[in-house]
Amino acid sequence: MKPKISHTSFRSITVEDKEYDFDILINSKGLVSKRRKKLSKAIFGTSHTLSEAEVKYVFEEKAHEMIIGTGQYGRVELSDEARTYLRTKNCDPVLMPTPEAIQYWNKRKGKAVGLFHITC
Repeated sequence: MKPKISHTSFRSITVEDKEYDFDILINSKGLVSKRRKKLSKAIFGTSHTLSEAEVKYVFEEKAHEMIIGTGQYGRVELSDEARTYLRTKNCDPVLMPTPEAIQYWNKRKGKAVGLFHITC
């Protein structure tokens, strides 16, 4: 079951009536967990560029799409290595500001994984 994301604002995202004050991942089974920013921060010094290591952690073979909420102002991006990795897995990354990404997530059919950045 894909959980519904009802709201996001700076430093907040609400999934199935539960509010989170940190970036989240949603796996293909609908389970919500805290994003592991350190995987990207260790390589780039920031969590605003997603590393191949972080994308590998999030990616699931059975998911056809990776939806990435790039923050309230759209500051998160994929590294070239992460984009190449997803291409080799035939996974289409969908990057858009988090408010737009949650609308896309809620309307989308089929299996997907999500990563949602809630600040910048």
